[in-house]
Amino acid sequence: MTEPLSGSGSFGLPRGGASARTLAASAALSCAYFAAIGGFNPYAPLWYKELGLPVFAIGLLVSLSSWTRLFAPYAWGALADRTGQRVQIIRWTALASCIAGAGFLLPPQLATLVIATFLMFSFNAAIVPLTETVVASHLSTADGGMDTRRYGRVRMWGSIGFLATVVLAGWWYEHFGMRWFALTTFALLALVVLMAWRMPLQARPSPAARSAAAVAEGSDSVLAVFARAEVRWFFLGVFLTVLAHSALYAFFSLFLDALGYSKPVIGGLWAISVVVEIFWFAFSGRLLERATLHHWLVAASLLAALRFAMTAAFGANLGLLLLAQCGHAITFAAQHTACIALITRYFPGRLRGRGQALYSVLGYGLSGVLGSLGGAWLVDHLGYAAVFWAASLCALAGAFCGWRSLVCEAQQTKS
Repeated sequence: MTEPLSGSGSFGLPRGGASARTLAASAALSCAYFAAIGGFNPYAPLWYKELGLPVFAIGLLVSLSSWTRLFAPYAWGALADRTGQRVQIIRWTALASCIAGAGFLLPPQLATLVIATFLMFSFNAAIVPLTETVVASHLSTADGGMDTRRYGRVRMWGSIGFLATVVLAGWWYEHFGMRWFALTTFALLALVVLMAWRMPLQARPSPAARSAAAVAEGSDSVLAVFARAEVRWFFLGVFLTVLAHSALYAFFSLFLDALGYSKPVIGGLWAISVVVEIFWFAFSGRLLERATLHHWLVAASLLAALRFAMTAAFGANLGLLLLAQCGHAITFAAQHTACIALITRYFPGRLRGRGQALYSVLGYGLSGVLGSLGGAWLVDHLGYAAVFWAASLCALAGAFCGWRSLVCEAQQTKS
């Protein structure tokens, strides 16, 4: 059962109890982690460009975070599920990621950048899935679901952290230059380490308790869950929808720069999408009740198709571009919340860490690799707008997969 919502403490979460302290610490870590992402992801391509790297090399570097998500999240998730030491793993991987990030302070060469980026993301790939697992374990409901309202209160702090740095970094780099990028990145990674070490340690289940949990869950395994049709369609829909968003993550800043937008405007366009995302996470509990989780997945994919088509066709129109960015509340925030809730349902108990890891691997790993490298090829041959047209088509395919998952789950329920 979840805790009552009587009174609010730090980060707008309930006062008192180990669960409330863990949720507040998770919110702080989420804020720091996404602050680091907000300072890195939108501006790293601009830094690489200033270093004189060609578009394909930039696409390769941007894709490295996705390459690491092909293996790292599942490896960390499996280790956490077996040891029960999720918070310890979060702490040490945050420290290792910061040490790897120090590589950006070295004289910039492509090989150095590749190694530093690969190691940094290999280690920090543990942070989000394991933090989500810790949060979900504290927000599980008696029927196997998740308290999405309280989840939104935790997750919105990640969006606030991203918003703060994406805006401030745009101003910072516009006035002082991209030469400060490496040091700024290292400082933000150090903040992640500080917040990770503030996470309360979780009690490690005894071997007997783990054995009892395994018996209670029967013979279910990750492969058994993945064999269900509704789960396979769900993950395929996630893959395609996030593949569509890889155009945003890898090429949006470069597209805007090519169109002549200044760095503060680029930061502002990223910021508006995060502002609407924060509103979603703050009020998502009641909104989610208006439709099923699968209906939200389909709606998010359809709106993503419209959003990226508008970006491709009207990128030079700031007003329409702002309108398209407002769709982020649904295309990302609603989609992500529905995904976390469904994964909590599909992968209970001892499977939860690996379920979250599969979400990272299939959703943000393979899709990011294909999106970054395929997008770089499209840019070289057809220009930036072509990447967003392709993203629109991928989102449409994601909507179909979400609908198929809904149909399969309905059939399974009837049988």
